[in-house]
Amino acid sequence: MLAKGQTVIQLMEELAPKHYAQPNDSIGLQLGTLQKEIRKVLVALDVTHEVVDEAIREGAELIIAHHAIIFRPIAHLRTDTPAGSLYAKLIKHDIAVYIAHTNLDVAEGGVNDLLAEALGLTGLTHLEEVHTEKLKKLVVFVPKDHHGKVQQAVFGAGAGWIGKYSNCSFNIEGQGTFVPRDGADPFIGEAGKLEQVEEIRLETIVPETVEKRVVTAMLKAHPYEEVAYDLYPMDLKGRAFGLGRVGKLPDSCTLGELAERVKQAFGVSALRLVGDPEREIRKVAVLGGSGGRYIRHALFAGADVLITGDVDYHAAHDALAAGLAVIDPGHNVEKIMKPGVADFLNRRFQEKKWETVAVASSVDTEVFRFV
Repeated sequence: MLAKGQTVIQLMEELAPKHYAQPNDSIGLQLGTLQKEIRKVLVALDVTHEVVDEAIREGAELIIAHHAIIFRPIAHLRTDTPAGSLYAKLIKHDIAVYIAHTNLDVAEGGVNDLLAEALGLTGLTHLEEVHTEKLKKLVVFVPKDHHGKVQQAVFGAGAGWIGKYSNCSFNIEGQGTFVPRDGADPFIGEAGKLEQVEEIRLETIVPETVEKRVVTAMLKAHPYEEVAYDLYPMDLKGRAFGLGRVGKLPDSCTLGELAERVKQAFGVSALRLVGDPEREIRKVAVLGGSGGRYIRHALFAGADVLITGDVDYHAAHDALAAGLAVIDPGHNVEKIMKPGVADFLNRRFQEKKWETVAVASSVDTEVFRFV
C-alpha cells in the first residue's frame, strides 16, 4: 500500500512542524499537488534542473527540499526564464515540491542536530532559542478495568513527558454517573437507567505538537461511546527549540585539527579558517546555512569556534577581534539533511507498513569550485 502525498507530509511535519519556521520563511507545498499516491520521495538540498532530472529518472512524484524554489510572489510564469522552465518541467512530470527550511533547522533531529552529531558534540544546547513548546493538561475519566490500556495509549502517542521523565500522570479513583438515552449504545448500563461506575480520573501533560495524535489514541483505546475528557491550556512552558547547536568535543584538539575533521565529516574539499590553527578547541558552536550574524551568540555561549557558512569579511574580523575562531565550510554542508530526512521517512514508512520509499538525492548542488 502506498502513502498519499498529504500523509507523507504529515510524517515530515512530525519531524519539522511548520510552526517552528522563522517568520516569512518560504516553506510548505510550493508546487504541485499532494492529492495522489506517492511511490518515491526524493530528498534534496536544492531543486535544480539536475535534481528534477534525477527525480524523473527515479520515478519520484514528490521532492522534499531544504531550499525554496519560490521566494516571493510570482508576477508572471514565463517558461523562457530559468525559474519558469524549472517550474514547467516539474508541472509536466507531475512532481510536487515541498520545502522544510528553518523549521528543519530548529527541529530535533534536523539539520543542526545532524551537523552536531557528525562532529560528535555532546551536551548540546541551542545557539539561539526561538520557540518554546506549549503544553496542555489532558483529563479523561476511564473505567477501572480499561485504565491501563488508555494510559499506555496516550503515553505511546507522546503524552506524559516532563523534562527527562516520561509516563508522568496523576490518577484518582472516583465514581462516574450517567443515564444512556434513546439511541445510545452504552458499553456499560441500560437505556433510561442511572448507572454508577467505578472510574479513574487520569491526568497527564500533552505537548501541542502531538495533541491531535494523543486525543485520537485516547479515543480509540477508550471503551465508551461518548468519552468525557478535557484539555486545559497551561502557562507552564515545555521544551525549548532553537537555531544552531553548542556542545563539547569528546577531546580537545587544535583549530587546524578540527578543520580537518569538519572537511571529512561534511564532505568538503576546502574551507575558510579564521584564527590561529594551533589554538586549542573544546567547545563548538555549529549552525547550518549563513551564520555570520551569530558571532555574538557563539561568544555568549562560551564557544571557542563557530562553524557556519557564508561568513563575510567584516564579520570574520569581528570574530577574530573578540577571540572567536571561525570555520566556514560553506552553505552546502546542509546537504547532511538529505540522508537524515530520507532515513527518518523510511523508518516511519516501515512502521506504517507502506511501500512508499524515500531516497537521498545524489546530485551535488554546490555552486562554488576551488581553483
